[in-house]
Amino acid sequence: MPSSPLRVAVVCMSNMNRSMEAHGILRKKGFRVRSFGAGSHVRLPGPARNLPVVYDFSTTYEQMRKDLLHKDGDRYRSNGILHILGRNERIKPHPERFQECRDPFDVIFTCQESVYDRVVEDLCTREQETCQPVHVINVDMEDTLEDATLGALIICELCQRLQQADDLEDHLAQLLLAMEEKTGRSFLHTVCFY
Repeated sequence: MPSSPLRVAVVCMSNMNRSMEAHGILRKKGFRVRSFGAGSHVRLPGPARNLPVVYDFSTTYEQMRKDLLHKDGDRYRSNGILHILGRNERIKPHPERFQECRDPFDVIFTCQESVYDRVVEDLCTREQETCQPVHVINVDMEDTLEDATLGALIICELCQRLQQADDLEDHLAQLLLAMEEKTGRSFLHTVCFY
């Protein structure tokens, strides 16, 4: 079993719902976890499907919440966005963009295939310095409160099993296969190097 906790990252598009739900659950379970978005901006549902509310990653969750309260508090309360922002504020000050982080992780979980593609592409274009492996695993989940919670619980169980494994490299494929059978989901997995 690894002597230190796994260094885990969870990445969705905007570092808003799915990655933050997993961040909160993993943190409560004692994992060293950070969460990120892989998009160019934070995009939240707006007044119409094709009119999202867009923020820079440097905008705090508190600033977003206050802005949305001002714009249409009833709308953002009823669709759950204000609840999500309140939860996020309790976890960290603002969203972070994965492409701007240079900290190493043991495992990076992504929440949809397009995010997985962006993370793998970013890691593969970086100059390799230490050749330390990082496992990138996609746990596909819908961007809803319910599926974010379910996906976060799957990620948490994977982390717990990986933390208990004698050798991460030797046991990861078996663990993913067992979780695929248990959950009925399939996972993408690749290894990149720092």
